[in-house]
Amino acid sequence: MTSSSSAAVERDGTEGAGSGGARPTGPGGPRSHAALTTEHGQTRIADAVVGKIAGLAAREIPGVYSMGTGFARRMGQLRSLVPGSTETDAAAQGVSVEVGERETAVDLDVVTWYGQSIVEVTEAVRSNVIERVEGMTGLRVVEVNINVDDIYVEGQDDNEPSQSRVQ
Repeated sequence: MTSSSSAAVERDGTEGAGSGGARPTGPGGPRSHAALTTEHGQTRIADAVVGKIAGLAAREIPGVYSMGTGFARRMGQLRSLVPGSTETDAAAQGVSVEVGERETAVDLDVVTWYGQSIVEVTEAVRSNVIERVEGMTGLRVVEVNINVDDIYVEGQDDNEPSQSRVQ
């Protein structure tokens, strides 16, 4: 999570702010599952599941061109060329989550379309991510931080080399 994160995410009854909080460890290292406990049993939700839900929810919003930083987007382009890869394989690209026992926090890196209101797009993304994650997992979303890394201009082809001004 971001260092400026002000909300605490509960994990196994402990509280910690952002990445500096207490993180219980298990036999395989830090826990990477949310646990929803009822009188009838326990449900564990992996961090990757929450990340995938958040990524797909963000992509549902018109105005979001792609997700991830420049390097992550390039790697995603390469991954898409691999036979057998699917769109959901890259669903968590540009998404970072911290999942606690009852709460989660989400960080997103997005690229918007030129001409779209960045404020409106990010508010719609934030609202949809909260709705989808809370509705599908039962976890309370304490924050959704969005970093707009770039804007995409239609007709701009990233694969074409730019022409030199001198010959």
